[in-house]
Amino acid sequence: MSTLTLDAEALYAELRTGVRPLMRPDTLLLGVWSGGAWLAERLAADLGLGHKPGVISSALHRDDFGARGLASGTDATKIPYAVDGAHILLLDDVLYTGRTIRAVINELFDFGRPASVTLAVLVDRGGRQLPIAAAYAAAKLALPASQKLALARGADGRFTFSIEGEEG
Repeated sequence: MSTLTLDAEALYAELRTGVRPLMRPDTLLLGVWSGGAWLAERLAADLGLGHKPGVISSALHRDDFGARGLASGTDATKIPYAVDGAHILLLDDVLYTGRTIRAVINELFDFGRPASVTLAVLVDRGGRQLPIAAAYAAAKLALPASQKLALARGADGRFTFSIEGEEG
């Protein structure tokens, strides 16, 4: 595993600034398990929002469920607010193929029908396989398919990135 030269804390600051124009006074935060949930939790605190963010898992709606089975985070979906008619800001750490976001949206609609869903990510690494795009990405970069960009959160709450896998 090698360390990527992306400053995750600086990107988080960019994300915090970049999502402000996307938010309405009644916008609710929803983070994708696990990195997106960390972002939503920290954003809610930093922006002084009066609600607890929700957490959503893609595990039960993945198109590769048969191959992956139940992974950790399958019981992670916890949405502490009504979804029907809500304006939701969906947060994820890394957007790649779009398949996780598709699965998360399917999961979200199991809870109701939101008025709108807006996607914001820390990093868009390209390589889309589905027509899904973030309204805001703090950074865009390209990585070989053999590599995975992973967000980590330290005990102090600070974010770091690492690259797992082989170089292209």
